[in-house]
Amino acid sequence: MVTIWRLGLLIFGCLLALGAPGHAGRMTDNAALCESAAEMASARTGVPVSVLKAISLNETGRKLNGQFRPWAWTVNMEGKGVWFETRDEARAYVAKEYQRGARSFDVGCFQINFKWHGEAFASIDAMFDPLENGIYAATFLKELYQEKGSWKAAAGAYHSRTPKYADRYAARFERFRENLMGEDVAGGHVDALPGARGEVPDIPDIVAANAPGSRRDRARVNTFPLFIRKEGGEARMGGASGASLFAVAFEKSKAQ
Repeated sequence: MVTIWRLGLLIFGCLLALGAPGHAGRMTDNAALCESAAEMASARTGVPVSVLKAISLNETGRKLNGQFRPWAWTVNMEGKGVWFETRDEARAYVAKEYQRGARSFDVGCFQINFKWHGEAFASIDAMFDPLENGIYAATFLKELYQEKGSWKAAAGAYHSRTPKYADRYAARFERFRENLMGEDVAGGHVDALPGARGEVPDIPDIVAANAPGSRRDRARVNTFPLFIRKEGGEARMGGASGASLFAVAFEKSKAQ
């Protein structure tokens, strides 16, 4: 099992290298980073891969070559969602805003909030790492599932504790997840249901809104050894996540 996990980390490292600037197919490879992180986090934590991929799409999805894919270098800075071409560009943006005094921002494949969850990571750079971002999100979602009793409700709480925001987010999450159920069956999860639709749910993009009751206003207790860090203060600058960007996207879609 350890050997398989190390092999997975090696493959994941290769994907990160492929996402470097100037490499052909960088756009597709950067999207694949989140998908691979979801698969590895699922294997590590037992959270269905469909759940993790649907969360990543809901948080960071964008159209790439006619397909709706997640994007690793997404930042929600105090309610403004931005997709960057490279990790370095995303890090530079966060570093600048951090120096300005910003602390409420989401980063990465699963949009982890720095203000409420940054203390679980060794540095802001570590928060940008797709796999660390993914395992943390999976562990948090697993706790929410135990509390709520379903993945749909867990997804809603991941976004917000306010019912109207949580329900809206969870509905879109479910539509994404329907298209991914086959991956759960292949992975041995038993809560998959038949049926899927191919369309992208009707919100044009994902950006964050600092709505009350967000998942980011409740820091979780760190129970995952990977994220135990050295003593002393908040995470260092070295990468960077309030209420989800989803709410602003919803308002934009209604205005169109």
